Amino acid sequence: MNARATQKMKGLILSGGKGTRMRPLTYTSAKQLIPVANKPVLVYGIEAIVAAGIEEIAIIVSPETGSEIRECIGDGSRQKANITYIEQDAPRGLAHAVLTAEDFLRDSSFVMYLGDNLLQHGITPLVEEYREMNCNSEILLTKVPNPSQFGVAELDDGRVVRLTEKPAEPKSDLALVGVYMFDEHIFEAAKAIKPSKRGELEITDAIQWLLDSGYSVHPHIVKGWWKDTGKIEDMLEANRTVLDTFEHDVRGVVSGESRIEGKVVVEEGAHIVDAVVRGPVIIGRDARVTHAYVGPYTSIGNRCSIENCEIENSIVLENSSIAHVDGRIEASLIGKNVKIGRTQRKPVAYRFMLGDNSEVGIT
Repeated sequence: MNARATQKMKGLILSGGKGTRMRPLTYTSAKQLIPVANKPVLVYGIEAIVAAGIEEIAIIVSPETGSEIRECIGDGSRQKANITYIEQDAPRGLAHAVLTAEDFLRDSSFVMYLGDNLLQHGITPLVEEYREMNCNSEILLTKVPNPSQFGVAELDDGRVVRLTEKPAEPKSDLALVGVYMFDEHIFEAAKAIKPSKRGELEITDAIQWLLDSGYSVHPHIVKGWWKDTGKIEDMLEANRTVLDTFEHDVRGVVSGESRIEGKVVVEEGAHIVDAVVRGPVIIGRDARVTHAYVGPYTSIGNRCSIENCEIENSIVLENSSIAHVDGRIEASLIGKNVKIGRTQRKPVAYRFMLGDNSEVGIT
């Protein structure tokens, strides 16, 4: 058995960045805390790392979102992890984030996990493979239809030969999934590279430096789905994918002429009254669904109220209410403390209060 197989490893989760593609939600909340199936995306990452046997985890946060992430995750004890928070003053690239955490990581190999990613089978196989191999880095790859939007790897006879960040003309359809394994040589690589055209220290350039310097980088092709939840449509797709894994579990109260169909989770304190809930669906704690239809692939957050309306393929965050809406709501992501309803004012007219970069569709 090699020395690495018994070496203690650490985790690094990147949760900085401004989340511009998820605005307006990310004006007031970190994108990694937006829930998928009523659980923050970031928590899935922590759980995946802990499941792989790694408990010492650092989370890179930004000045804007650090306090919110600390409040949500705490010391990590709920996930059986020991969390350290490290602030990155600005989004200067993934390789810069590695350097920011050098003092925490220096004495061990580590897994780096992008905090807005989801993997179906977690990262345990990757970590186990890396422990057994004598390579300096291992990267996750998956085939994608739009490789120009990702870091792309070129392979030759199963070996990584070149990495390119968001190439205009990709020479491969193998995208870098947001999980990487490194030993201490990555710090040397990150210090040797120059900022890219967008002013960031790219992790693809650092890994390319490892290759050019004779270090070994092993590719691992992902089996199962992988989701990057950086955009609203990606978040909804991730929500659908996770909800599909649920089983029927009703712990709340179902009364009146209600019908619960398929894979539906109704959490403690929730109340379904004269409503139809057709799974896959999750209804959060202390939520209330009255005279309504909640259709497949919908997550209703804690303490929400859904009344006299129809909704499907959507995510509704905690403490929001939707009432007396004509027509079905679909493919929507509705933030915290939102109120959607009909008033009795005359004349009849639409009345909105919307933040920057909001999007409303009226049919």
